[in-house]
Amino acid sequence: MDVHTKLDELTELVTEARSMPMSASCILNRSEVLALLDEVRELLPEELHHAEALLEERETVVEEGRREAERLVEEARAEQTRLVSEEEVVEEAHRHAAQVVADAQELSARMRSETDDYVDAKLANFEVVLGKTLAAVSRGREKLRDRAELGDLDDDAAAEAYPAGGDGYGAAGYDEPGGYAGR
Repeated sequence: MDVHTKLDELTELVTEARSMPMSASCILNRSEVLALLDEVRELLPEELHHAEALLEERETVVEEGRREAERLVEEARAEQTRLVSEEEVVEEAHRHAAQVVADAQELSARMRSETDDYVDAKLANFEVVLGKTLAAVSRGREKLRDRAELGDLDDDAAAEAYPAGGDGYGAAGYDEPGGYAGR
């Protein structure tokens, strides 16, 4: 039996007790009431013990729930930190990659400019050399024309043009075949 049943019996005993006239009092059998109260007292420690056990169990469940909640919060914070860290790593990698690309583009532009300057200098030098070569070719062709014109002259004209011995060297101002001295 439990405490509630015994308390119900006690309530029924008081309710069915004979009333005192003109009063709210009643007549109860003392031994019956005392016996019921003793039974309630005996049951109370058992009920209290059961209630205490339930309270302890409740405290244990609450503590386990609190620890589990703390663990979940810690895991969530760790995951958040990891994700933030990964995001920072990814952002840093993107920044580094962008810097590498920018540096490569800058180096490429500088090398292209330096290469263009180098090629331009070489072409300018080549232009000068070609100009000198063309001038030399023109002079050589002119000499050939002059010689061809001289070869067309007859011997008399050649003798008049070159009176000193007629060989065309030395006396008329030639110092070697095909060229004028001082020219």
